[in-house]
Amino acid sequence: MKKMNIPLIGTLLVLSVVVCPILYFTVGPELDPTQWETLKILGVIAACSAAFCFIVGEATGNNSQMDKLWSLLPIAYTWVIAAKGGMNVRLVVMAVLATMWGIRLTVNFGLKGAYRLKFWEGEEDYRWSVLRSGTAFKRRWTWALFDLFFISIYQNALVLMTTFPALVAMRSDIPFGPVDGIAAALMLFFILYETVADVQQWKFQSVKWAMLKSGKTLDELPAPYDKGFNTTGLWGRSRHPNYFAEQSIWVCFYLFSIGAGIGILNWSVIGALLILVLFQGSSSLAEEISGGKYPEYDKYCRSVPRFFPGKKYEA
Repeated sequence: MKKMNIPLIGTLLVLSVVVCPILYFTVGPELDPTQWETLKILGVIAACSAAFCFIVGEATGNNSQMDKLWSLLPIAYTWVIAAKGGMNVRLVVMAVLATMWGIRLTVNFGLKGAYRLKFWEGEEDYRWSVLRSGTAFKRRWTWALFDLFFISIYQNALVLMTTFPALVAMRSDIPFGPVDGIAAALMLFFILYETVADVQQWKFQSVKWAMLKSGKTLDELPAPYDKGFNTTGLWGRSRHPNYFAEQSIWVCFYLFSIGAGIGILNWSVIGALLILVLFQGSSSLAEEISGGKYPEYDKYCRSVPRFFPGKKYEA
């Protein structure tokens, strides 16, 4: 990793600390006592999670503790909100969809070896080791600060904010309607889309690594495995079909707040906005790493859109 993307982190912090309060006080809605009580419960869970991620991450050197919880926390948050909101249809549908999303992501991460009986162990996301080796973190204490404020505190806050549309929808007396139905259908579609992308990637990488472990070099592998990266299926039309779907999922989740009559623009949009910004940086980091490993990757980047699917890649 050449350098840390400071502008991206600054953008994320500004959006979190500045934009959300501005939206809250200008376009609303204000939270009622039940919503504030619910938010306090969610805040306690998020704070405990952040403390766990930092302590365990620093003690073990495995900074994927939050990665393991990323798919589980929204399930807990949305069901707490649904319970405190009286289990109305809209909140239950939102919780069910969040649960489906979480199960899919947990299984996908589990296939990579992330979860172990010794919960503090497991495969770490490769990007953290790349970042740790960068010049910005030559001193151990600088990484500890990054771990505390970005990996542990910020990411827990971000996951909590993605569920804010459910929190604002708690106060709605408007029944489940057409906008909710469209949001649910689109969210389900993108969950399935992301599942297909993950399965395609898993199969490709499994075959590739099986051949490499048998003693072959990358140049000796048959096409399309000789490139080193996946250009088949959805990956032939988008460099990050999984990221495209992930961003779309949380935009769809925000649509439920519109269906609840909160307004086209309300402060719960902050979670979806932050996800969009985050994946710009996450995809750039992944592409920087892949570009340094695979000679043909730059051509792939020039030919295939980053997120939205386009013309099929031709080698």
